[in-house]
Amino acid sequence: MPMFDENSFPYQRICVVGTTGSGKSRLANELARRKQLPHIELDSLYWGPNWTGCSDEEMRQRASEATRGNAWVVDGNYGSIRDLTWPRTEAVVWLDYPLPIILWQLWKRTWKRVVTKEILWGTNKERLLPQFFSKDSLFLWALKTYKRRKKTYHELTSAPEYVSVVVKHFKSPRETQAWLDSWT
Repeated sequence: MPMFDENSFPYQRICVVGTTGSGKSRLANELARRKQLPHIELDSLYWGPNWTGCSDEEMRQRASEATRGNAWVVDGNYGSIRDLTWPRTEAVVWLDYPLPIILWQLWKRTWKRVVTKEILWGTNKERLLPQFFSKDSLFLWALKTYKRRKKTYHELTSAPEYVSVVVKHFKSPRETQAWLDSWT
C-alpha cells in the first residue's frame, strides 16, 4: 500500500458521507489510519445494547464531545448533529455509488457479519432475518433513503455556507480506490 503524502490531502477534520452500505466506515477508518487521526463512527455513538438508539439530545452531546478536538475523521449520516460537525469540517468525502453497488456491498457485509458473529457497537450483532424480513432492514433503509441522500448531499456540498469545504465526490468504489492509491 502506498505511503500517505500529507500534501495530497492535508485536511484534519473530515466527514465521510453516503448511503447505508456505501462503505463510509471502511473508508473513514482507512483515512484515519493513514493520517493518524481519531476515527469517529457515528453509529457507535448512537447505538446502545439491543439496538437501542440514544435520544437526539444524547447524540448531540456525544458527537460534540467526540469532535471537540482539532483533528478527526467522522463517518455517518446523522442529520441531527450535522450542525455540529459540518461547520468545523475541512473536507467532505461523499460516496455516491449506484444503488446496485450499494445493495451488493450491503449484502456482502451483512453475510460476513452474520457468519462471523461480529460484535457491533457494544453488544449488538447483526441478525439475518431482520435484515430481510422486517421494517428495520438495512436493505429497506438503503432503498428508502437513497434518493434523499443524493439530493441532500448535492444541496449541502453546493451550499454557500460550505464553500470553503473541499468535497471529494466519488461515484464508484473503483474511483475511490484510485484516489487512495494515488497517494504516493
